[in-house]
Amino acid sequence: MKYNAYAVPNPPTPGTPIIIDRNFCNGCNRCVKICLMDIFIPNAEKGQPPIILYPEECYYDGCCVDECPEEGAIQLNHPLMQRVRWK
Repeated sequence: MKYNAYAVPNPPTPGTPIIIDRNFCNGCNRCVKICLMDIFIPNAEKGQPPIILYPEECYYDGCCVDECPEEGAIQLNHPLMQRVRWK
């Protein structure tokens, strides 16, 4: 018998941790390899952005942003409570 396996991402919480711009991402998957929490998996289609499988596990350390060769392809969206406030 032949079975197909599918990876279905968890629905993101209101504060989506990673924002990938499909216009800049070249699908190199360097962010998949460097992520300490393994929230990404490679996309099955060549040249497509990786799938964010576990968005709630993100530590917001930014190593995926630093490793990305394309400027502006990945952005961190910090939760409201983690953003710096100045008076």
